[in-house]
Amino acid sequence: MCRILLASGSLKGRDFFANLVKEYGDHEVVTAPEGKEARTILGRQDIGLLIINAPLKDEFGEALAAYAARNSACGIIMVAKNETDERIILQAESAGAMVVKTPLSKALFKQAFRLAYASKNRMAGLLQENRKLCRKIEDMGIVDRAKCVLIQVLKMTEPQAHRYIEKQAMNMRVTRRQVAEELLKTYE
Repeated sequence: MCRILLASGSLKGRDFFANLVKEYGDHEVVTAPEGKEARTILGRQDIGLLIINAPLKDEFGEALAAYAARNSACGIIMVAKNETDERIILQAESAGAMVVKTPLSKALFKQAFRLAYASKNRMAGLLQENRKLCRKIEDMGIVDRAKCVLIQVLKMTEPQAHRYIEKQAMNMRVTRRQVAEELLKTYE
């Protein structure tokens, strides 16, 4: 199940897309008539997919698409009228939104929905990998600080400090980071 934010200035548009999305699976649909309200929801809730039925009550929607792309990992679909200025569409697309123009067939929207959903899943995987790598870099920094402390305080060489931390981690069956944190508490 995915939480979908449907931003639409018209009640008719909100109802149409909410009913259409329910045909694609069991999704929770949250609605917003304005860009400001949609930004608040994006900041407070875990949104998997953003559908913008442009124009909104307080803006067109390309700025909301850019905001969502910068601040979340959700897939973004912007539905715009056929006569919409091409510059606005390019702004939304360069921000990462998938733009479809009206008149809109159900088949075209379903395809856009699936593509946006797939891109959301890919982005979520990349963000998870990014967090994992950041954690490893942080761990390495803490271990390196602990090595420096061992070198300064106990006059070990770098290979000795490295081996000491590795051996302590194996003997105590904890991570090198945990050993390093304890060393830093003791000697700093």
